[in-house]
Amino acid sequence: MEQNTKILPQQLVQLPDALIPWYQQNARSLPWRIDREPYHVWLSEIMLQQTRVEAVKPYYIRFLKRLPTLRALSLCDEETLMKLWEGLGYYSRARNLRRAAKQIMEAADGVFPSDYESLRRLPGVGEYTAGAIASICYDLPEPAVDGNVLRVIMRLCADESDIAAPETKKNVTAALREVYPEGAAASTLTEAIMELGENICIPNGMP
Repeated sequence: MEQNTKILPQQLVQLPDALIPWYQQNARSLPWRIDREPYHVWLSEIMLQQTRVEAVKPYYIRFLKRLPTLRALSLCDEETLMKLWEGLGYYSRARNLRRAAKQIMEAADGVFPSDYESLRRLPGVGEYTAGAIASICYDLPEPAVDGNVLRVIMRLCADESDIAAPETKKNVTAALREVYPEGAAASTLTEAIMELGENICIPNGMP
């Protein structure tokens, strides 16, 4: 699916126009969708790693009530941080959140990174999370490709490539970049593909 080496499947070219209206009609109401504040989106994406949406909701609300700003997170002590995260597991996620908050406060005067490469340099932020923040918060045409998104695209394009292979993820990311819209539609498309993969095009379900 790389540019100039493969013709993009027509299903993929048509994806934005087909999926965005569906999402606008069917999107779930989730606390981290109330706004596009980078701190909120970032926190939700980290919490949602390896954790179900319904389980994350109360943690997300409680966390922001106690640590409503990036500065508050950067100044949080270890005991409070671990108490807020207790039960979510994978505690390195919480420690990386605080490390990243400190980095932003000290190196950027509290201004959250607004481009993909800068986001990738934050502790605990991988390609998926950087793509999610870049598109959802800043309207950049950066896809966020995780297992759900890979499954959706593989099924949509009837592609039988190994979904676990790094090359497959690389190719899907490159192909999505070719069809990603600019502006607010980029944000909506990212959310839409996530929604489809989490609720409709599920593992072991009908394509």
